[in-house]
Amino acid sequence: MSRVKRGFTARRRRKKVMLAARGFRGARHRTLRGAIQVLRRGMAYAYRDRRVKKRTFRRLWIVKINAAARALGMKYSQFIHKLNQQGIKIDRSVLADMAVTDPHAFNKLLESVKAGK
Repeated sequence: MSRVKRGFTARRRRKKVMLAARGFRGARHRTLRGAIQVLRRGMAYAYRDRRVKKRTFRRLWIVKINAAARALGMKYSQFIHKLNQQGIKIDRSVLADMAVTDPHAFNKLLESVKAGK
C-alpha cells in the first residue's frame, strides 16, 4: 500500500481558521484551539445579531418618526393609523429618513394626513 502524506489538507484547514482569527488578542490568534472556540462563538453572535439589527433599526425609525410627528402635534400611533387608513404605503425607514433630512416634506405629509385627504 502506498504512503499518504496528510499535511496539505490539515494545514489548509488550520490556515483557514488562523486567517480568520487575525486581529484577536493573546493566545486566541496564536493557538488553534483558542481560535476555533472564539471563532465559533463569534459566528454564532454574528448570526444572531444579523436578525437583531433589523429589530434595532425598526425601533430607531419609530423613535425618529415619533419625535418628528410629536413636534408637529400628532402621536406616532395616530400618524401610522391615519396613513394606513388613507392607503399611503410608505415604510418606516423612508419616513424616518424624510423626518430627518427633509422635514418640510414630512410636514406636508403629516398635514395631508391630518386633513384626511
